[in-house]
Amino acid sequence: MALIKICGLSTPETLEAALAAGADMVGFVFFEKSPRHIGYDLAAQLGAQVSGRARKTALSVDADDIRLDAIVAALAPDALQLHGRESPERVAAVKARYGLPVLKAIGVSAATDLEGTAAYRGVADWLLLDAKPPKDAAHPGGNGLTFDWTLLKHLDRTLPFMLSGGLDPANVAEAIRISTPDGVDVSSGVEDRPGVKNPDKIRAFVETARASFTSSR
Repeated sequence: MALIKICGLSTPETLEAALAAGADMVGFVFFEKSPRHIGYDLAAQLGAQVSGRARKTALSVDADDIRLDAIVAALAPDALQLHGRESPERVAAVKARYGLPVLKAIGVSAATDLEGTAAYRGVADWLLLDAKPPKDAAHPGGNGLTFDWTLLKHLDRTLPFMLSGGLDPANVAEAIRISTPDGVDVSSGVEDRPGVKNPDKIRAFVETARASFTSSR
C-alpha cells in the first residue's frame, strides 16, 4: 500500500489531525535551524500520543551517533529519515546501530541528481526524493519547491521512493499521476506559515492523496 506521510508536526492538535485523517507516517524534525524543530521532551509527549496509530519518523540532518541516540531515546521512532549528506556507508551504519528502517532524502533538480540513488540500494529502505534546495537555503529539503516529476519516469524502481517537495492538496493528485510514487510526503504544503500546520489542509492532503493512490492502482 502506498504511504502518506505528514512531516514537521509539532503540536498535539495538528498531530491528532494527521492521525485522525489516516496518515500512515508522521514525521518529527530534529534540526535546530528548522521552524519545525522539536526538543526531546515534546518528542516524548508527541510520540506517546501516536500510540501505534501511525509510524513515527525522526528526521535529522547529518547527526552523529550521540545526537541520534538521544532522538531515538526520546521519540522511540519506527523509522529514521536522514536528510543531510549521509553517504551510503553512513546510512548502513545508522541502520545497523538502531535496527530501524531508514529513509534517505535525495535532492532533485535534474536527471543527473538521480544517478547516485543506486548506491543506496540494499542500504536504505526508502528513498525520499525532494526538490533540491536553492544554494542560499538555510536548511535542506524542498523549501516549498517542486521539481520536474517527469524525471522520475526512468528511475530504477527496485528501491521504493516517496515523493516530496512542494506538494500540497492542490497538486498531489497530479504528482502521483505523473511520478507513480510508492508514497508522498508533505510539510510546508499543509501549513499557514513556516512551522504552523493547518488541520484542514492536512485532512485535505490525506484525502486527496489516498483517493489518487486508490484510483491509480
